[in-house]
Amino acid sequence: MKKLRVTVDGKAYDVLVEILDEGDTIPRPAAHPAHVEPAHVSAPPAAAANRAPTSAATGDVPSPLAGKVVSIDVQPGQKVEAGAQLLTLEAMKMNTYVFAPAAGTVQQILAAPGEAVSEGQVLVRMS
Repeated sequence: MKKLRVTVDGKAYDVLVEILDEGDTIPRPAAHPAHVEPAHVSAPPAAAANRAPTSAATGDVPSPLAGKVVSIDVQPGQKVEAGAQLLTLEAMKMNTYVFAPAAGTVQQILAAPGEAVSEGQVLVRMS
């Protein structure tokens, strides 16, 4: 299972996605329809503030998914609060906002608008 955040019409939804055997390339129909639970809306800044970066270096803000950078909302040297929006990604015609995991100063921006990024790639370095 993998936890992902999906944003639809400006509302963020935390969802659990089941990763099936990645080596199995033949789609198999389900024996019966899966029961779908309604997604719970979460407040993106508070949720982002409670999450630690998943990269090796403290202060690195990784991409939560593979996609294209739509906008960079901060500049190097800018001080930000925990939960401040750093940038916007687009994947499958949906925007995902990347928030600061903690208060700090933006040291380096490692992506540019229009650039394709992969999941886990460091986008912003903070101190």
